[in-house]
Amino acid sequence: MNRLSPSSVSRPESHPLILVVDDEPRIIRFVRINLEMEGFRVIEAADGLDALNQVREKMPDMVLLDVMMPEMDGFETLRMIRETDSVPVIMLTVRSSEADKVRGLDLGADDYMTKPFSPRELVSRVRAVLRRFQSLTPADQSLLEIDSRLSVDFNTAEVLVDGERVKLRPTEFRLLRQLIENAGWTVPHSTLLSKVWGYEYKDEISYLRLYINYLRKKIEPDPANPQYIFTERGMGYRFIDYRARSSGASEDA
Repeated sequence: MNRLSPSSVSRPESHPLILVVDDEPRIIRFVRINLEMEGFRVIEAADGLDALNQVREKMPDMVLLDVMMPEMDGFETLRMIRETDSVPVIMLTVRSSEADKVRGLDLGADDYMTKPFSPRELVSRVRAVLRRFQSLTPADQSLLEIDSRLSVDFNTAEVLVDGERVKLRPTEFRLLRQLIENAGWTVPHSTLLSKVWGYEYKDEISYLRLYINYLRKKIEPDPANPQYIFTERGMGYRFIDYRARSSGASEDA
């Protein structure tokens, strides 16, 4: 289901609907109390199957999804959600290994929180992810041709590689858009993190590296030898200056 962003549905913008999925009642209670205090509306699910039904029937603005659940764990639940729906998902887990985080992000999670977490962190991350999702509005220029091989469609958040459409996740698209808007300039790590994920994420360089890799796999002819997204060691990333190249100037790597 290619849903509209939360700001475009017919419920009050100031009261997003959050689905909390966890098999521990005390965790659901903790999350519910703190989110409702900040004006969010909350619905609950105790397992993955119930969560899938709630996503389909209630169309929440966000899902907070526990990883460690009986029968169908959070990873499998997320995989099934992503088959039909683009709702923002934050994974909740006691497991903090990088491999688990990467697995969740690979499956389409928008963020990953390790238990225990503070009420302030919970609310901050929920708001940050909602802001990212709500800001995916069409640009004035719908189709931008980088070169004969690569074009970016700002209306559909897709890229065209050799004429074939490649769907980007919302976060991938936001990152690519930030790089394109600053083409030819090195954008610092902290700037990209703040602009794409929110100020709360300005030190999460591992997120940035992971999503740069995702983008390169989707748009580069050879991700190991990028032609579009360049790494500036210790500084940030730079998108090819396609405007200078189209006017005849050379692009150094």
